[in-house]
Amino acid sequence: MSKTVTSIDIYGKTYEVPVSDLSWRPSVYAIVLQDDKLLVSPQFEEKRYDLPGGGVDLGEQLEAAVIREVKEETGLDVSTPKLVGGTSNFFTFTHDSTPEPDSVQSILLYYVCELVGGELSTDGFDEMEKQYAKKALWLPLAELDSIGIASSYDWRELVRQAAA
Repeated sequence: MSKTVTSIDIYGKTYEVPVSDLSWRPSVYAIVLQDDKLLVSPQFEEKRYDLPGGGVDLGEQLEAAVIREVKEETGLDVSTPKLVGGTSNFFTFTHDSTPEPDSVQSILLYYVCELVGGELSTDGFDEMEKQYAKKALWLPLAELDSIGIASSYDWRELVRQAAA
């Protein structure tokens, strides 16, 4: 096994990271569709979006984590998560305020969820999210190919499959 891995940050920059500096980060993301629109979280700059989601807490069930993450990041309530895809990568958090960025070996799981209620809000943002994220919005699926992805993984193909 290599003593370093190549990690990527949110902007696509790569880093050589010692394996000993990595931590595990299982994460879950929601694909929520309604009226030919996709629920997305604008992040960092204009026309860059991610799906609502994030890290799974130790001891938390994956499906519960995706429901919680959607509520925290959007204010909306979802149910019946169904796993539709997954991947893994090495990710470096350069968008937070720590002097030495954290790097993780990330497992990213994607779930289609049903919207059941709530109102779009930023009330659930943590301190770091308040620095780079904006209020979630409904993006027309017709615009999917013209947006920037604010993620280390391009999830658009999973969205296309879920919308088919």
